[in-house]
Amino acid sequence: MSILQSIILGLIQGLTEFLPVSSSAHLIIVPWLFGWKEHLLIFDIILHLATFCAIIIYFRKEWLDILREGFLIIRERTLRDSNQSRLFWGIIISSIPGVIFGSLIGNRVEHYLRNPITIAVTLGIFGLVLYISELYGRKDKSLAEVTWQFSLLIGFSQILAFIPGASRSGVTISTALALGMNRESSVRFSFLMSAPIVFTAACYGIGGLGEINKFLSWQALLTGFIVSFLSSIGAIYFLFKYIRKQPFTVFVIYRLAISLFIISALFQRG
Repeated sequence: MSILQSIILGLIQGLTEFLPVSSSAHLIIVPWLFGWKEHLLIFDIILHLATFCAIIIYFRKEWLDILREGFLIIRERTLRDSNQSRLFWGIIISSIPGVIFGSLIGNRVEHYLRNPITIAVTLGIFGLVLYISELYGRKDKSLAEVTWQFSLLIGFSQILAFIPGASRSGVTISTALALGMNRESSVRFSFLMSAPIVFTAACYGIGGLGEINKFLSWQALLTGFIVSFLSSIGAIYFLFKYIRKQPFTVFVIYRLAISLFIISALFQRG
């Protein structure tokens, strides 16, 4: 892998992991379009680790409050009625379905569905799901109203994100909107709940580090990590600023356009 390829893939990962357009779809389609060799899974893991670091650093104040609340809950052995307490339990509950599914068959699902036609279909379908959720969701609930039932439903919806092209942020934001949460709270909860899943996935595949010296240079790996981290911070900042005034329609249009583009490219290639 060249440094240029690592820069492009790192930029794609950082921007599309948080925007509801599917990072996995772009990481598969871009190399396919340019005829690049398929990159190693460990490279994907390092890029995801960079986005995890971005989540932790961008939301550092929220994480400190949530972890402090969790420590008090454990120390006092009691349920505390506070926003941070609801978020603490909400993140744990919403992570459980994805962690279990991912550790059992998540990689196999992603492997067998890792092809352009699946990506084209899922980009279109889940783009329409996002549009319908945006259109009909009441958008009158905030993070202060997170319940365990709400968290569990979003957690189960996150399982769909193992299908390439679905988009973890897209699926979870759509579910939160459909359940009545406002845009900013939907995005914030989606990002916070993604941290345990992304970190678990990175740890699960860290055994592949042995492939680096043989197949991948440390320079390419480090470049991809830095670019992914910086673009992730930029994407999070942009999305929060954007949704305060605008709906998700532009991302729906983008997903549909990319879906049609992939189908067109498949027909041209025969």
